[in-house]
Amino acid sequence: QEQLVESGGGSVQAGGSLRLSCAASEFTAGDYYMAWFRQVPGKQREGVACIAKDGTTNYADSVEGRFTISRDIADSTLYLQIHNVQPEDTGMYYCAARRRSPYTSVWFCSRTSSNFQHWGQGTQVTVTT
Repeated sequence: QEQLVESGGGSVQAGGSLRLSCAASEFTAGDYYMAWFRQVPGKQREGVACIAKDGTTNYADSVEGRFTISRDIADSTLYLQIHNVQPEDTGMYYCAARRRSPYTSVWFCSRTSSNFQHWGQGTQVTVTT
């Protein structure tokens, strides 16, 4: 069964680095695009980064330059590298996958949560100062 399982969260001091992983079963090699989302209590889930089928990436302005999304197709793993973590990066991080339609360009990915069909259970990141 296809599933997404996040790991790598925890407590990190501001200014440090963290790498989140998502065991992505068949999604990384299949006809999907994928994304990382962040959610804090009382706020909407925010798409912070996505990666298209051809590897094209897209980032939210708030994380551009500090977050890097990548994937290892051989290991079926999606990653989110976070550098210079900031207190506002605190939240639950989810990976998600969306099957690409035949009409969707291979370079396209979305950071809109309603577009995604498959979700992991999340991993918590807490930034301390």
